[in-house]
Amino acid sequence: MSRLEGALTTAPPIWLAWGAVAVSLGAGLFGVPPDRTMGDVFRIFFLHVPLAWIGFLALFVTMIASGLYLLRAELGFDRLAAASAEIGLLFIGLTIITGSIWGKATWGVWWDFDPRLTTTAILFVIYLGYILLRASIIGRIRRARVSAVLGIIGFADVPIVHLSVLWWRGLHQPPTVIRPGDPTIDHLFLAVLLANVAAFSLLYVWLLHRRVAIEANRDAAEALLEAVR
Repeated sequence: MSRLEGALTTAPPIWLAWGAVAVSLGAGLFGVPPDRTMGDVFRIFFLHVPLAWIGFLALFVTMIASGLYLLRAELGFDRLAAASAEIGLLFIGLTIITGSIWGKATWGVWWDFDPRLTTTAILFVIYLGYILLRASIIGRIRRARVSAVLGIIGFADVPIVHLSVLWWRGLHQPPTVIRPGDPTIDHLFLAVLLANVAAFSLLYVWLLHRRVAIEANRDAAEALLEAVR
């Protein structure tokens, strides 16, 4: 077990992670007034945006862990990269689903080749390819090395997703939170949003802890099979 994997043993208990998600989402669904422009449909914002942000965070962890594996050749970093990529893929997939629901309610269509939608879909395909690539390569060392390269290169699409609303004209509005100066979002909405981001961060850490443990058991089983052969 790597030092980093050892740090993950301090993951939050499941009741705390899911409890925080329930409370913060409840605040977004029932504790704030409707948006003046979009009304109650705006409430999906408190789910959609945290899913996207934590999805990006998970893929950032994959990139960093992949780089550390290439530098140190420790399989613990490869396990962390793989685990975080799977969670990131899940969160990005849910981001696309919730975004489609929001788009249908506000734009009248489930999907449009808007620059942000398109680049996010490309991101999903990249990391789906990452997961499929890992499943297709036999040999722990070769799998870790090849996957690390894709884990690093694939992250290049994340800043493109973020900047797409500034580079190209589309249906998405410009950034309202991560922008120079004071956020344009209502401060109450911002506080509830940040509470949801914190809650989903706890959930991410708990999921990461569980997924890394599974990867460690898989590596141990694969090493045992290699020794027997």
